[in-house]
Amino acid sequence: MTYITRLFVVMLMVILPFNSSSFANDETPSDFVATLSGLTSSNFKTRTQAIDKLAQSKDKRLAMVINALLNSQLHYRKSDKLIAVLSEKNSKEYAVAVLTGEKLEVIKSSEWKKVIISNSLRTTLRDSLAMIELNDEDADVRKTAVAQVLSQIDVGQLAFLQKRFELEQDDEVKAQLNIAISTLLLKKNEGDTLSLIAKVKDSVNPSVRQVLAEVIENAKDPEIKQLATKTLAKIDQRVSRYAKIETLFFGLSLGSVLVLAAIGLAITFGVMGVINMAHGELIMLGAYTTYVVQLWLPNLIEYSVLIAIPLAFIVSGSVGILIERGIIRFLYGRPLETLLATFGVSLVLQQLVRTIFSPLNRAVETPSWMSGVWQINDALALTLNRLYIIAFALIVFSILLFILKKTTLGLKVRAVSQNRAMARSMGVKANWVDAMTFGLGSGIAGVAGVALSQLTNVGPNLGQAYIIDSFMVVVFGGVGNLWGTLVAGLSLGITNKLLEPWAGAVLAKILVLIFIILFIQKRPNGLFPQKGRAAT
Repeated sequence: MTYITRLFVVMLMVILPFNSSSFANDETPSDFVATLSGLTSSNFKTRTQAIDKLAQSKDKRLAMVINALLNSQLHYRKSDKLIAVLSEKNSKEYAVAVLTGEKLEVIKSSEWKKVIISNSLRTTLRDSLAMIELNDEDADVRKTAVAQVLSQIDVGQLAFLQKRFELEQDDEVKAQLNIAISTLLLKKNEGDTLSLIAKVKDSVNPSVRQVLAEVIENAKDPEIKQLATKTLAKIDQRVSRYAKIETLFFGLSLGSVLVLAAIGLAITFGVMGVINMAHGELIMLGAYTTYVVQLWLPNLIEYSVLIAIPLAFIVSGSVGILIERGIIRFLYGRPLETLLATFGVSLVLQQLVRTIFSPLNRAVETPSWMSGVWQINDALALTLNRLYIIAFALIVFSILLFILKKTTLGLKVRAVSQNRAMARSMGVKANWVDAMTFGLGSGIAGVAGVALSQLTNVGPNLGQAYIIDSFMVVVFGGVGNLWGTLVAGLSLGITNKLLEPWAGAVLAKILVLIFIILFIQKRPNGLFPQKGRAAT
């Protein structure tokens, strides 16, 4: 009996791997390789057939191939038909072989040819990718896949979504699937329409709104039409509310940039009374510091911004001290001559940067942790780099406020700014305080340049775009008042973004300038005027 049992087990081990019913839906590696090789054909029809067959594949490498095709990164080497994904890193091109995963450096781009696909194939591939991602282990990936299918309003995927709904365990993904299925059923005009409308009432997805509009247009039942109209109106109200929140966010991010750009000027202009027209170029030096850090440390892009912050403070602060010691200390009490001298310095710094880096703009790479968006819902998404800059502006403001209010340097700065002669009589070295104060304001301008490098290209004229706005913020908030600078910067940023939708970017700036001029006529000292001896 034991011998018969063993023989039966051996027979099962031999037979089962080759049982056709067990592997009817599977694809052997050789099939995937053969299908993939069809992409190298010069015949477009053969290539299309290969892509259609590829879309039905179950190979684990399929998602990578589809993404590469959609992003125009899939190439093959002309010499041996090696299929690889080409990408660029640190100005060098690399190829990753699809079948082996081997990484190759691309010496000549002409050796490789791109696999070209049509727009209709792109739609097919996107659908295939969505189907693959719907079965992914990561719930966030599945949620994104549901959104992709819903955005296409492809009723052909309805059966698959319904099947996936029965298997789904994650509550959020299941809720998204429910909305997608209900929307597609409304599109097909199947099922209980009233019940389906009730299921999508909380969604703000553009596809849901589009399908509801079609239901309203085609509905013959007054009850269905009324419910669909009411639901669409409520959804539009929520979308409008989210649009206002997004505008407010962009206003806060612009305001944070203005605060960063102006807060250093609030010290040099507000506390010291120096009209520093080179302040924009100090911001530019901070931005170029970030660019140089990434140039010197190409393998530390993720940490480049964190490394650049103290370096930019040192570089711009040092240049600021040199400007103060070499020029400005001879011009205290003569604001017009200070303005002309620092304007000359700004031209020198611009030309120096053009000579070293060329007049062309330079792109600074954004670290991955600052890239992307925070997708709150289908109608509201906040960009991460602007979120970080808002937080960064508040941190810089807090640190500067602490320095001026709680440190010995801050005490001496306030003493010199209020009564220079009395401070000197008490043993304060006014010349040293002037240099350190100007260096502090210049260093903060450099830190602002690091933040700006994450929002725009770095070029010799970067600072010129912010110097006027910086003076507007300082004057509007109250000369020498940090809290005034914060409130003024955020207020002007939000006002600009609120005016832009109906006035346009240029007219919005003009209207803000007119408002500030009129405001200063009523309150010459700004929102938060200085009091006591500081006001004299």
